[in-house]
Amino acid sequence: MSREARPLRVVVGRRVGLVTARGHRAGEFSGNLPYRFGVPRIPLPRTRRGRLLTLGVIVVILAAVAAVWATSGRGPTPVASQSAMIDVPAAPGSADQVRLDTTLYLPAHTPAPALLLPHGFGADKTSVAGAAQELARRGFVVLTWSARGFGHSTGQIGLNDPDLEVADASHLVDYLAKRPEIRLDGPGDPRVGVVGASYGGALALLLAGYDKRIDAIAPEITYNSLAQGLVPNDASTTAPPAATPAAGAFAPDGVFKRSWAGILFSAGSSTARGSGGLGAEAPEPGQETSGTSSGGTGGGAAAGALPSADSVCGRFTAQICNAYTELATTGRVTPATVDLLRRLSPASVTNRITAPTLLVQGEDDTLFGLDQSDATARQITAAGGRVQQIWYAGGHDGGQPGPQLRAKVADWLWFQLTGEGSNPVTGFSYDVQGSLRASGAPSVRILNAPDYPGLGRDETQRKALALNGKAQPIVNPPGGVPAAVSGIPGLNGLAGSSRVTGLFGIDPPGQSARFTTAPVDSQLLVAGSSTIRLHVAGTTPEAVLFVKLYDVSPDGTRSLPANAVAPVRVPLTGGSADVTVTLAGIVHPIESGHALQVVVTTTDQSYWTPISPAAYQVSIDGGLSVPVIPGSAVGGGWPLGNALAIAGVLVAALAVSIFAAVRRRRAHRTDPALAEVPLVIEDLTKAYPGGLTAVRDLSFRVEPGQVLGLLGPNGAGKTTTLRMLMGLITPTSGQIRVFGHEVRPGAPVLSRIGSFVEGSGFLPHLSGELNLRLYWDATGRPADKAHFAEALEIAGLGNAVHRKVRTYSQGMRQRLAIAQAMLGLPELLVLDEPTNGLDPPQIHQMREVLRRYAATGRTVLVSSHLLAEVEQTCTHVVVMHRGRLVASGEVGDIAAAGGEATFRVDDAETAAAALRSVGGVSEVDVEGDLVHADLDGLPRAEAVAALVRAGVAVEQAGPRRRLEDAFLRLVDGE
Repeated sequence: MSREARPLRVVVGRRVGLVTARGHRAGEFSGNLPYRFGVPRIPLPRTRRGRLLTLGVIVVILAAVAAVWATSGRGPTPVASQSAMIDVPAAPGSADQVRLDTTLYLPAHTPAPALLLPHGFGADKTSVAGAAQELARRGFVVLTWSARGFGHSTGQIGLNDPDLEVADASHLVDYLAKRPEIRLDGPGDPRVGVVGASYGGALALLLAGYDKRIDAIAPEITYNSLAQGLVPNDASTTAPPAATPAAGAFAPDGVFKRSWAGILFSAGSSTARGSGGLGAEAPEPGQETSGTSSGGTGGGAAAGALPSADSVCGRFTAQICNAYTELATTGRVTPATVDLLRRLSPASVTNRITAPTLLVQGEDDTLFGLDQSDATARQITAAGGRVQQIWYAGGHDGGQPGPQLRAKVADWLWFQLTGEGSNPVTGFSYDVQGSLRASGAPSVRILNAPDYPGLGRDETQRKALALNGKAQPIVNPPGGVPAAVSGIPGLNGLAGSSRVTGLFGIDPPGQSARFTTAPVDSQLLVAGSSTIRLHVAGTTPEAVLFVKLYDVSPDGTRSLPANAVAPVRVPLTGGSADVTVTLAGIVHPIESGHALQVVVTTTDQSYWTPISPAAYQVSIDGGLSVPVIPGSAVGGGWPLGNALAIAGVLVAALAVSIFAAVRRRRAHRTDPALAEVPLVIEDLTKAYPGGLTAVRDLSFRVEPGQVLGLLGPNGAGKTTTLRMLMGLITPTSGQIRVFGHEVRPGAPVLSRIGSFVEGSGFLPHLSGELNLRLYWDATGRPADKAHFAEALEIAGLGNAVHRKVRTYSQGMRQRLAIAQAMLGLPELLVLDEPTNGLDPPQIHQMREVLRRYAATGRTVLVSSHLLAEVEQTCTHVVVMHRGRLVASGEVGDIAAAGGEATFRVDDAETAAAALRSVGGVSEVDVEGDLVHADLDGLPRAEAVAALVRAGVAVEQAGPRRRLEDAFLRLVDGE
């Protein structure tokens, strides 16, 4: 099978289904409705009242769509703008100049309050052009610019250095103070606020700390401390929580967040300057990205010239370049680098910020988590400043704020800068993501609490949960490989859509310890950072560990909320230590019946990990302390005044009603009478466009303990039948029941089936044993339920099980695949051509394995073209031809159904001659002391009498049992 066509394995319930090259996936809802000519037939209500209601809904939708269409051509009001290059000092006291490329957006009425709108890292002013126009239409004068080192601006990147980028922003405030369109508070003092995301949000905080002319700031998804953001460390949590240092504190022994740091470094070191970047929005249609600046120090090398060693850091200052080089090559930071990162961080000025501050932080952000805005809020409040905070369902992994939140931020800034109206932000609001909509986007509800917890006397409420699990050994593998996969920067948002969730949350066996709570009785909304106390013992002076909090469903499936990881470096003084770990902040509802699971691993792909092998033992000291923030729902979704939103709501309501009707129709599709029957197929048909019918009116039943062989020539419909059985494709008509439950894509009963269909999909760089363990680990089920010992015995690979799979022969891969299908000892085992690539001794061993497996009361379904093997292995057989059933029953009955007989005699030649003389007898063959003959309806007793009359001694007489003959006769006759 080619690389492109090779199926991938994904988790479905407790077991694994297949993703084919065409993208069909077991467990994915595929709109399982009747189809005609490629168009789904939607079941309409049967009653007259229901039909009238549906018609009314459709009329309203069409009217709303018509209204939107009628106004769609108007577009937003154009915004006047002015671009200019502004010269600022290259450094304090320097005569050299840096040129900043700026654009000023003007509202309809001036003078008006102004907003500085800096861009995200790696971007330029064009990335915020759409937001600037939106704010200008709201009434603000908005100034955007490309920070030094980006876009057409010159200079080098200093990462919001107070002497460079922050000083530049102060000069831009001077520029605004001279503009007649700006409302002034006094000479040289414009009425001005700052709003920006990520890199731009940090500039807003820093500028408010250095320039007292700033009247309000609204930083979004930004950091409090670059040190904590890029080199997080939990060593401070070894003290009791009450004595834990402030979140902005930092010790020079953190764990380097190398994946995100590498992305940031790449965005700044590239010589190609454009509008993309972190914290940036997409450019407006028709906008062009900026090209490479002709000035400054970040230009590319001449064509054909090799880059010099000094060019590896591109547009960064030498100081920043040296700091990153130190981190990337050693994984550690020196005190000098810690001091530099603190100087470049808002934490250095939060005690001087007096301007009203609105912090907007994302709940899906593995770069700058909720802890960053929490630290900023606490520090500003402690110094007497005014802070309000919003957590929203987005971030560097989840996306920018949507239009509703952007409008609220704009209204807040207008209130702060003009005093008009009322404050639109009251209390503390946070988003709660629920189940996925049909579009793949999560549903979101907004909760509001009276105040952000922890800023006053009321601390965050917590709920204590007991954890199960004994002390567990874990190892750090040589080189830190393979590493756990908790998320991938830039793809974590995609995981949230549920399309690739199975790729994340992979903790290699032997490298992770797990501790699980009992299922919760009612929904528990985790909001903030949970804490846990660990006891760690090991063989090294320190342990680098990664702690995660999983949501575990009743069927064992795990999900990692926000892909959140808490790295911790634990000094093992005397060989052991106790440490209180503050987990990454999340907002996630744990539904009734679900459990929480704390996982401690030694590796993580996104972080720097030690390369030396080490062994540790981890145990729990106490339970899990979970934060909760009581709040009331204040809404979420679309503004009701928008006609398109109304139409969307109505469409959603109609879809829900149709889906509910379909669900009700399916609710009765469980047959209790068949609860103990492994498989029943009734009138199964699969037709494809173009007139091809692969399976037609197929019916058969499989009982417990049977080994059923599915036989048929190529094109008989065997593979199509198996694909429908596994829920990979949907039947055109008919039904398949497994233990009484109707099979459909995503049906829970699929978790009771183990399968090997259409390829194994092993990771070639891992050993056979590790492939099996990694596969089982991905299902989220307990390791003691896997029965690895039995599976490895079945594989029969000996020491080769520890070799990499890429060194395996085809037969070895086949045996490993069958062992994988048997993991967990499923009640129904489905195997497609299991003996391919096996030699005769291995085939004999496989035959015995399948028989023993069925002898335990489980059931095996085998599709094969090797008739002799089916005859010797299977107890029952189903013969298919051209999509139809032509025969089914016990193997012996099918083989003996042709009327042929076998006689064991003392004189085979004489017996053959005697039988040929009997009228009607034909096809007489001699095989040693056996004589085979087609009696063509003649009773065997009369044939025996003829042999005796010829003087032949007959030792044995019976039907000739040869499946191959019966198969050929059935197929030819059909």
